[in-house]
Amino acid sequence: MSETRAVGDALEAATERWLVTQGLRPLARQVRFRLGELDLVMLHDEVLVFVEVRYRAHAGHGDGIDSITRAKRSKLVRAASLFLQSQPRYANTPCRFDVVAASGALDAPQFEWIRDAFRVDG
Repeated sequence: MSETRAVGDALEAATERWLVTQGLRPLARQVRFRLGELDLVMLHDEVLVFVEVRYRAHAGHGDGIDSITRAKRSKLVRAASLFLQSQPRYANTPCRFDVVAASGALDAPQFEWIRDAFRVDG
């Protein structure tokens, strides 16, 4: 495993643990499809949440939400659609896309949770 992937895995695990403390329930991590990947899939009350985890060691590189381009949003939407097709029990569940922007030291990251970060239609 590459160092970058190991850092990403550790950060996604830390983010998942933090979101659990915020009341979300984990369903899946690193769901990969040919057309894209979902970092985390969680339930927040009765809402299915697709969470994109972004990391910036230094604020000078912009924040996590700045790195979610239109192309990235399209990939996330396609991956979420494939997830829903593969998990029919969630077909009628309300969904949203959240971004958790992590920053600072990897051993003690700070989290900024952006709920409903973007819409499928926008």
